Amino acid sequence: QVQLVESGGGLVQPGGSLRLSCAPSGTSFTFYVMGWYRQAPGKQRELVSAIYSSETTSYADSVKGRFTISRDNAKNTVYLQMNNLKPEDTAVYYCNAKPNIFSGAYWGQGTQVTVSE
Repeated sequence: QVQLVESGGGLVQPGGSLRLSCAPSGTSFTFYVMGWYRQAPGKQRELVSAIYSSETTSYADSVKGRFTISRDNAKNTVYLQMNNLKPEDTAVYYCNAKPNIFSGAYWGQGTQVTVSE
């Protein structure tokens, strides 16, 4: 049973930084794509950023220049460095990973990020 385990959320003031981590348990294979989604209260879940096994990355326009996604294939872990956080970044952040292009995705349990004075 593959599970994605997230860590690193919390409360931070506007302008601050946080780093999220996500590592799978129950498997050692390299995922085709790993990424982060977020869902704010009353809003739909949205893709924040993704990184492929080729190291190609993508970002939502709202986080470009502030967030950086990276992965450590040796540890099978994906990171999201979030800088210059804004109150509108407040949401539950979910890790997402697909073993290959044809498969369904695994989801983490979510970690809360709150940006507030």
